[in-house]
Amino acid sequence: MGSLPKGQYFPAAHHVTMLQDVVGASFEENLLIGSYRRSFNGFSAMITASERKKLVAMKGVVSVFPSRIYQLHTTRSWGFMGFDETTDQKLHDLKKESEVIVGIIDSGIWPESQSFSDGDLGPAPKKWRGECKGGSNFTCNNKLIGARYYASDSARDTDGHGSHTASTAAGNTVKNISFYGLAEGTATGGVPFARIAAYKACGESGCSSQAILAAFDDAIADGVDVISISVGPSLPSEVIEDPIAIGAFHAMANGILTVQSAGNTGSGRFTVVSTAPWILTVAASTIDRAFIDKVVLGNGKTLVGKSINSFSLKGEKYPLIYGKDVTTTCTPETAGLCSKGCLDNNLVKGKIVVCDQKKGFSVVHKAGGLGSVLRDTIISENISFIYSLPTSALEPDEYDTVKSYLKTTDPVAEIMKSETREDTNAPVVAVFSSRGPNLLIEEILKPDLTAPGVNILAAFSPLASPSGDPLDNRRVNYNLLSGTSMSCPHASGLAAYVKASHPDWSPSAIKSALMTTAWEMTSSKNVEGGLAYGSGHISPLQSTDPGLIYEADKYDYVQMLCDLGYGSKLGQIAGDNSTCPEEKSFVRDLNYPSMASGIRSTEEPFTVTFHRIVTNVGRANSVYKATVSSSNPNVNITVVPQALSFKSLNEKKSFNVTVVGNSLESALMSESLVWSDGFGHKVRSPIVLFGS
Repeated sequence: MGSLPKGQYFPAAHHVTMLQDVVGASFEENLLIGSYRRSFNGFSAMITASERKKLVAMKGVVSVFPSRIYQLHTTRSWGFMGFDETTDQKLHDLKKESEVIVGIIDSGIWPESQSFSDGDLGPAPKKWRGECKGGSNFTCNNKLIGARYYASDSARDTDGHGSHTASTAAGNTVKNISFYGLAEGTATGGVPFARIAAYKACGESGCSSQAILAAFDDAIADGVDVISISVGPSLPSEVIEDPIAIGAFHAMANGILTVQSAGNTGSGRFTVVSTAPWILTVAASTIDRAFIDKVVLGNGKTLVGKSINSFSLKGEKYPLIYGKDVTTTCTPETAGLCSKGCLDNNLVKGKIVVCDQKKGFSVVHKAGGLGSVLRDTIISENISFIYSLPTSALEPDEYDTVKSYLKTTDPVAEIMKSETREDTNAPVVAVFSSRGPNLLIEEILKPDLTAPGVNILAAFSPLASPSGDPLDNRRVNYNLLSGTSMSCPHASGLAAYVKASHPDWSPSAIKSALMTTAWEMTSSKNVEGGLAYGSGHISPLQSTDPGLIYEADKYDYVQMLCDLGYGSKLGQIAGDNSTCPEEKSFVRDLNYPSMASGIRSTEEPFTVTFHRIVTNVGRANSVYKATVSSSNPNVNITVVPQALSFKSLNEKKSFNVTVVGNSLESALMSESLVWSDGFGHKVRSPIVLFGS
């Protein structure tokens, strides 16, 4: 998937010719699924494994890879970060923001949502080159200025995911929003005056590689400023075979920053699926609002669980029964889990069923149960989910109390409607949020930062059930969802906010501004330190005035690709005569806002040096002094020089950071470097070393 050649070139005709040469006499036109020809050069086609080998060997081909299915990975979140109603008018400039276009590659959009009405917005910016091709009965306006679809027959969102991410990034400010009275407040996007262009690349079966590439091809050519994609694979792919990395590279080359979710594959190391350095990769963390749900037992004991339960049993208690006691077909262990097909409808109807796993609620619902009490293994983390019937998820100790109570005569219980409480421990990286190190490019720290991704209220499609249970007949215009899919558009909105203030800044400059101004987080709350949260928690209030920035352009990334061994593909990737220099460099010397390196033997002495260049975007005459945090007595970190003196704006200065250690305790070091000018600018970069 290389750049478009310069000069006269007809991509579609060339793609057909290449395919004919590979397939031979059996070629048929329907083998060519699509050509990518607006922003980069490539095509998708139906070919065999042997034909793939022929295509790989052809001159000018960067990569050939099988299509994969990628998966889709707010009233309080913005206020939690300081973007509340009292600051909105001061921070948001209608004229500047309305010139910014956020492209959302997702499951489509619900155009009638209040979050996407155009209000006082004028016509689309002159740079906009896109169209409203949303399908039948789909209308754009001055807010939702463009729509395209590559999955199903419409850009309309039937899943709810795309509307949720779009409104979180750039939705209007809409007051008096709640989920059945819960989380009531004002829903808003990061840039409420910005424009939205929706690209539906995801359908019921997921998001195909060819649809993702087509969406990038169009979004770049249409003239968007930021691309937000809350989508990813189950495992990372090589950057020249990952459709998101490929699309994002060409977006970067055209001055567009791509923001992607880190993934929801859990708290283990090497799980982050967004690995390319030209992408801003976002982890998910909690906000200071938690949802709790109380279970009142017949003996008067009240237990506190976690769920977003909109139902009320109106003070009535109902029979409480264990899943293993209402089966005629399954083993006690399987029935105790409330596994599919295990519960007897006649024994369950009108009762609250106790299940040893959280997903048992849907089986209880299908069997006719009145409610469910579930065992929740996620301890001390305020992640709550919506269920399709009265439900509370209890931590193991509380759950065992219910199990003991079940042994009494005629046990009964009531499940209360949920309520909210303040979470003073926030922000903490969510247990589901994928962690580093970067499996494919270990010297590029991923994720880059974290943002709110737990229990986020935003726009939703009224065609989808809020719980995802087909038996759930409720329909809402705003819904509470959790995932790195929710944190990604928070960062996208902030990227657009910075772009509105600095329209001439490059993607790397915007990315640097967000990373170096992020809130510092502590390893005491997040065991994996920088591998969990990257540079820290995104901070809107400082992001437009970072002081110093770390910049990298297409050729810096090309150099990095050389270091990774992709030298033979450079000309096609970059769209020019780029070649690798004779002198090999280190990937860790890419001018990145964070610093990371793997240590092969954590019990032996090591020395690692990072080379960086910063650009002054703060005060013309300024002196920045370096401060290094280091809590590891076995490690010494030095910065040379320790002060950077600037005489003008956009002036550049270089420095080196050297880490020397006798050993690496716990196979992880998570420290930071801060450059301060004494006038409020604190430019912080994480320094993370890990066993590899």
